Amino acid sequence: MRGHAGARGEDLIHAAPLPHSLTARLDRLPATRTVWRIIALLSLALFFELYDMLMTGVIAPGLTASGILTMTTPGLFGAAGIASFVAALFAGLTVGTVSAGLFTDRFGRRAIFTWAMLGYTLFSIAMAFQSTAWGLNSCRFLAGIGLGIELVTIDIYISELVPKHVRGRAFAFSQTCGFTAVPIVGILAWALVPRAPLGLEGWRWVVLIGASSALAAWYIRRRLPESPRWLMQVGRHREAEDVISQLERKVRTEYGAALPEPVENETPARPSRFAEIWTPPYRGRAIMMAIFNIAQSIGFYGFTNWVPTLLISRGVGTTHSLLYTAIIAIAAPVGPLLGVKIGDRLERKWLICGAAGTAAGCGLLFGQATVAIALIILGVLITVANNTMSFAYHAYQAELFPTRLRAKAVGCVYSFSRASAAVNAFLIALVLRNFGAAGVFAFIGGAMLIVVITIGGFGPRTTGQALEEISR
Repeated sequence: MRGHAGARGEDLIHAAPLPHSLTARLDRLPATRTVWRIIALLSLALFFELYDMLMTGVIAPGLTASGILTMTTPGLFGAAGIASFVAALFAGLTVGTVSAGLFTDRFGRRAIFTWAMLGYTLFSIAMAFQSTAWGLNSCRFLAGIGLGIELVTIDIYISELVPKHVRGRAFAFSQTCGFTAVPIVGILAWALVPRAPLGLEGWRWVVLIGASSALAAWYIRRRLPESPRWLMQVGRHREAEDVISQLERKVRTEYGAALPEPVENETPARPSRFAEIWTPPYRGRAIMMAIFNIAQSIGFYGFTNWVPTLLISRGVGTTHSLLYTAIIAIAAPVGPLLGVKIGDRLERKWLICGAAGTAAGCGLLFGQATVAIALIILGVLITVANNTMSFAYHAYQAELFPTRLRAKAVGCVYSFSRASAAVNAFLIALVLRNFGAAGVFAFIGGAMLIVVITIGGFGPRTTGQALEEISR
C-alpha cells in the first residue's frame, strides 16, 4: 500500500505542473524589510563561513612558529607544510560541495543549512587543540566538509528565496557582510598570533573565536523559512503556498499598497538525475563553470591564503606581514558593497570578467613591488577585484540551472574550485620555492585570464531574469 502511494506521488510530481503562479508570486515581491531580513540572516551565516575558511592564511605564521607546520616542504606533496593545511581544507570543501546537492535535495535547504553549520564549528573547535600536523589537518578536512555543504546551501537559499529584481543586490549584500569577517580575522590574527594570551597560543584563540557560529546557527534557523521552490519540487505544494502567503502578507503590510501582478514563469516539476547536468542543454554551462572554478580558485585563494607567507618570503617580518595583511583585509567588503548599488544594473558576466582582469593586472604588479605602501595599495585593489568577482559569480552559477538540478549542479561545478585549490596549494608552494613571489603572481595572472575568456566568451546573460526563464 505504501509503495503504491509513493509511486503515485512520484507520478504526480512528474506529470503535474507546479501550482499556478507560486514562483511568479515570489518573484514580484517588492524588496521590503521582510525580504532584506531573510537576506541578512543568510548573510550572518556567511560571515561565520568566511571567517572560518579565510583564517587559513593569517594563522599560518602561528602554525609555523609553533613548530606544527613548516613554510615549505622538500617534496611536492609534503604533509607537514602550510600547503598540506590549505589542501586539507579544500579537500574537505570538495567533498562537501559534491555532496551538498544530495543532502539538500533529500532533506531540504533549511535542515542541512543548520546541521552543516554546527558540524564545521565542532571540528574547528577540535582543531584549536591539536598539536600535530596529522591532527590539525584531519580536523581541518572534516570542518571543510561542513563548510562546503554550507556555502552551496547559502547560495541556493538566496537564489530561490529572493525576488529576481533584487537577486544581484542580495548576493552583493550577503558577500559584503561575509567579507567583513576578513578584516576582523586579520586584525585578530595581528593582535593574537604573535602572542599567547593566558598561556594559549594566539592562533588557537583566533580559531576558537570563530566557534561562536554555533550560537548563530539556531538563531538563524528559527527565523528562516524553507525554500518554496524546493517544497514545490518535492510535491509539498501546501507548505510552499503557506510560505509564500506568509511572505506576501508581511510584505504587503510593509509596502503599504497592493502587490504587483505576478508574471507567469512556471515550468513543470519533474525528478532530477545527477547525469542530467552533463546532458544538453546544461552540459555546456556545466563545462564552462567547471573550467571557470578551476581558474578562479587559483586567482582568489592563491592570494587570500598565501599573502602573509608571500610577504614573509620577501623578507617582511611576521608581525609586519600580519599588519599589512590586516590593512589589506579592511578592503574585503568594498567590492561586494559596490555590488549592492550595481549588482542588478550591470550584467553579471561582465562584472566577473572585469574584476578578474583587474585582479590579474594588479597581481603581476604586486609580485614586483618592494615598497610597503605599494604592496598595501596593490593588495587592496586585488582584494576589491577578487571579492567583486566573488559576489557576482556566486549569484551567476546559482542562476544557470533549474530548481530540480540547482543544488546538485552548483555543488558539482563548485567542487572543481575546491579540488583545484587543494592541488594548487602544493603547486603554489612549489612555484614559491623555485620562482619566488613574482612567479606565484604570474601563475595567478594566467589563471585570471582563463576566467575572462571562459565567462566572457561562453557565459549567458542572467541579470534581471527569472530563474525559470534562465533555465529554459
